[in-house]
Amino acid sequence: MTSPRPVPRVTDSRRPLRPTGAGRAVALLVLVALAALIPLLGPPAALHGTGEAGAPGAGGIALLRTVLFAALCIPVGELFVNRLARSLPGGEGHPVPRSWSPAAAAAGFAAALGLASVVATGNLVPDHVADIDAGGLYASRDGKLALLEVNAFLAAGLCTLSRRPVTQVWPLAAVVVAEALRAHPPTEHGPLTGSALTLVHLTCAALWAGGLLHALRTLRLWPRTAGAALLGLYARVALVLLAAITATGVCSSLRRMPPETVLEQLTGTAYGRALLAKVLLVAVVAALAVWARRRLRRAADPLTACAPARAEVAVLGLAVAASGLLTALPLPIRW
Repeated sequence: MTSPRPVPRVTDSRRPLRPTGAGRAVALLVLVALAALIPLLGPPAALHGTGEAGAPGAGGIALLRTVLFAALCIPVGELFVNRLARSLPGGEGHPVPRSWSPAAAAAGFAAALGLASVVATGNLVPDHVADIDAGGLYASRDGKLALLEVNAFLAAGLCTLSRRPVTQVWPLAAVVVAEALRAHPPTEHGPLTGSALTLVHLTCAALWAGGLLHALRTLRLWPRTAGAALLGLYARVALVLLAAITATGVCSSLRRMPPETVLEQLTGTAYGRALLAKVLLVAVVAALAVWARRRLRRAADPLTACAPARAEVAVLGLAVAASGLLTALPLPIRW
């Protein structure tokens, strides 16, 4: 008597392949580890052979700035995609995933507090609590901006726990404004222009990265037709966001590095090397976005676009880490 032949497992080819729970956990841990290694190990690698001196604790500062950027992207993306969902017919009747905004606000508060402690010690990493002059933060522009970010994340966290979590948009906007002003001190040539470019760049980047993450989480709970409609709507808006990010990024780079010195500084300065790495990551993200958009428009099952979209989220996480690294490196020399 022979044993019966095993019946092959039949899968629904109409559904996009999804990794198992364990696979998703491993992928997330790997992504978080890579995103942490970029700012931690990036400064020595970027500075090697350039003759430039890095600030003390540059790796830790870059990591804190990366956490702050990520903590900004998550709630901004949730607010953005939830707004898109409500604009779809029947969108308000579908379930939404559990909000990550409270955890993001807590992480952002911790990162902003760590950065404020560095500012309070004269932009040095404090060795002891006694080294931190908290009252001195009120005496400098950078200190006031650091305090604004701490208080803004605290307020955002309280808003997420209130009956109207949408009100967190105001403290989150304060964080974006503070970052834009911090990146361009008054001693810089045309600081208001630089701050305006950073404001648009950071806002669009947060909408793009955080929005895609929340959109993919939402698709897991929505019916397939409605999910495809939401992803398609996000893709149309993301195209505009990508154009704005590219335009403001190019303008900001040309303000930091004059056109005749760009090629040399991209390889000869730490800032240029980190910027080049970020540009390459964004190019990969753009290619994945085009691939996902093509699947949305041409594939028999539009939700097959989720595969490149998930890869896009992963690379966006690395781009956020590269952005955090940029803030901790010495600015390029205007030759």
